[in-house]
Amino acid sequence: MFWPMLHVVLAFGGVAVLGVLAVRVGLEVNRFSRTVAGSAERIGRATEELERVAGAAPRGGAERRAGHRTGDVPAETFATRPR
Repeated sequence: MFWPMLHVVLAFGGVAVLGVLAVRVGLEVNRFSRTVAGSAERIGRATEELERVAGAAPRGGAERRAGHRTGDVPAETFATRPR
């Protein structure tokens, strides 16, 4: 009678441990989902701000229409400095 009772106690203990771990995982998933939602909200706000700022910025095509080539860099930019 000892061995069957030991097996029942061990099985109950195992189920209890699994239940505690399941609750902990559930709480961490809840915390992680709140973090992801907050990050998504910040990304959305940053996207809106970039779109707003990009609308106020001059377009890159204006330089081409003015006769400038894209990538023209003054020679002073590449001047070497003494080491």
